[in-house]
Amino acid sequence: MAFEHKSVLLEETIEGLAIKPDGIYVDGTLGGGGHAYEVCRRLSNKGSFIGIDQDAAAIEAASERLLSFGERVTIIRSNYCDMKLRLHEIGIDKVDGIVLDLGVSSYQLDTADRGFSYRADAPLDMRMDTRQSVTAKDIVNGYSEMDLFRIIRDYGEDKFAKNIAKHIVAEREKGPIETTGQLAEIIKQSIPMKVQKTSGHPAKRTFQAIRIECNRELEVLRDSLDDMIDILNPGGRICIITFHSLEDRIVKGIFKKNENPCTCPSTFPMCVCGKVSKGRVVTKKPVLPSEEEMEENSRSKSAKLRIFERR
Repeated sequence: MAFEHKSVLLEETIEGLAIKPDGIYVDGTLGGGGHAYEVCRRLSNKGSFIGIDQDAAAIEAASERLLSFGERVTIIRSNYCDMKLRLHEIGIDKVDGIVLDLGVSSYQLDTADRGFSYRADAPLDMRMDTRQSVTAKDIVNGYSEMDLFRIIRDYGEDKFAKNIAKHIVAEREKGPIETTGQLAEIIKQSIPMKVQKTSGHPAKRTFQAIRIECNRELEVLRDSLDDMIDILNPGGRICIITFHSLEDRIVKGIFKKNENPCTCPSTFPMCVCGKVSKGRVVTKKPVLPSEEEMEENSRSKSAKLRIFERR
């Protein structure tokens, strides 16, 4: 199966990067190479592009898609949280632009045996990097009821989190929960029928929550944004597309802190903390997909793009 992934907010991201033909650009979530292709197309022979992804299937697909750009392209299998280190290893300390598209790719959702989707029965996996040991199955069968409740409530924003966690724990006492089908069925039983009729697939939020936990998506984002802003050249930009309110909140908060890091009390006549702004938030409000894009690609509906420029 081809690594298909419709890049969300593609034009807006490319425009937001303000690409310099001779610059160095990094995509930390390479996926099928949709954003990457458009970046590479705008680079001269002096420009360079580095694509990073932890998913072997993405690496393979993007390598093929970007083949025609030859020497300009370097592809690395890694998590974007190690971006600074990986770039340093290939002799790059500063870049002109960074893209992160934090959504799970269409390919990952549509490849049943990866265990991301509640629509097909498959082993409970959900690892973006198959080299990691913890799977969704470990979380579903190993976490306490309290921890399951917490992640389903916080990462899935599901108001039936308490009931879902209770049902999972009761069910696994009869035997381990092994597949996505089993889990989806348990979730269904936990949510009132009248709610199910009006609000999409009942398992959607819980599956999202378990995936975020399994891949430590929010911690990774929180722990690496400052580093990424640090490696930007003056005028360099970072464009981040989020699909979840908690991700968006992290990005918004860290961008704001980098724009105005001063910790002095508001009563002080002048700043004495010595913390200097690293740049400016380009997007005072997040850029949202157009009506047209949301119609064409339903997965873009919750997308938000935020952009920061280094001074």
